[in-house]
Amino acid sequence: MAASAPAPPRTTDFPAEGRCSYYVEKKKRFCRMVVAAGRRFCGEHAGAAEEENARKRILCPLDPKHTVYEDQLAKHLKKCNSREKPKPDFFIQDINAGLNDETEIPEQLVPISSLSEEQLESLIKKLRKASEGLNSTLKDQIMSHPALHDALNDPKNGDSATKHLKQQVDGKHRKKNSVFERLQIDIQHLCLNKIPLLSKEKLPVVGIGKHLCGVATDLALRCLVETYAASCEERNEEPLAKRIKNDKTEKEINTLAKEGNEKNVPEKWTPVAGIVIALCCHHRCDWRHYVGKEYFRALGLGAVEFHYFQRMSSWATCGMRKTSLEASNLTTKRKDKHSDASEEHDDGGCRITDDSAESVPGFLTVEEKKKIGHLCKLLIDQGRVEYLQQKGFSPALQYYTDPLVSLENVLLTALPNHSLSPETTP
Repeated sequence: MAASAPAPPRTTDFPAEGRCSYYVEKKKRFCRMVVAAGRRFCGEHAGAAEEENARKRILCPLDPKHTVYEDQLAKHLKKCNSREKPKPDFFIQDINAGLNDETEIPEQLVPISSLSEEQLESLIKKLRKASEGLNSTLKDQIMSHPALHDALNDPKNGDSATKHLKQQVDGKHRKKNSVFERLQIDIQHLCLNKIPLLSKEKLPVVGIGKHLCGVATDLALRCLVETYAASCEERNEEPLAKRIKNDKTEKEINTLAKEGNEKNVPEKWTPVAGIVIALCCHHRCDWRHYVGKEYFRALGLGAVEFHYFQRMSSWATCGMRKTSLEASNLTTKRKDKHSDASEEHDDGGCRITDDSAESVPGFLTVEEKKKIGHLCKLLIDQGRVEYLQQKGFSPALQYYTDPLVSLENVLLTALPNHSLSPETTP
């Protein structure tokens, strides 16, 4: 009888002080939850403690990812975060989903690794033909806010800390009298014009997205330029005068607003004043929700080609990551949450292994694979650019940071084109 393989060594022999003593085999470490005074285990792993054996924990029927004491199930179901909650007024099922062209999408599509060399060459040929004439050299628009300069230039910060700072966006808005509202909703179902603040004040919207993974970018674009903009134009709403930002009294502000009304309000007000989205994870795009379908169809492409192009787009980051790993002989992994999130974006969700299902075909080098991946990303993004142009916007693609900071470093921006209406835009 063959001997079983030895268990991997534990990262530590003892749990941290005040933390749960349960060893999580899958993560190869002790649970990090805080325990109650006099306890060895957290509530989730209390069943492992001898003193808790009398009480049974069961899987929550609403979400089997967590457990609950059986005798407290009724109480738990009333407050469980996974319980169904009342839908707000701004929730409209699939309002930003786009048309569901089920007839265009075959039931089963084989993975790229199962395609023959001839089939893969045919797809690459279509990709290169469709990409002819596209500008693959984007403009660098790398900027940095003055608030970060001191921290970025601090010699105490190493490479990892500096990269972390460059990737941060300050979400702590502390400006006096500012109003912020957080909406917990899938963008697919978000109807902006039913949000009370926007509906009441008739305010123009600026859409900002940091790494809206794949399909989320298309949902956000449709949410802004179709759902919100179209509904505002149908109601022929007029904007309020632009707010004057100073410390004057309310009476003085009203006077200034009246005097400067013609200057402050643009000649042609548009519901969406601008769009800024950091693009990423093209391999997570979906044909049903994609806003550039018309662009693809005009090129003689459809759902099948889109499916394989979005899968091949991960080659742009997987290939680069593999090369950098080999060059630096990196053997350790960063374990903090930020690093995990960064890697998910940087490597396109592809984990580099020797037996990767999307391994490099024999007739392609790693460099060729990277170029093909970038072409796929560019083509998908060009469909978004064409979509915005048809909706009366002036869009652009540019680099917003160095690839050493993030491999997903392309930014999509768009401003309303006041000289053209959506109907006359080519």
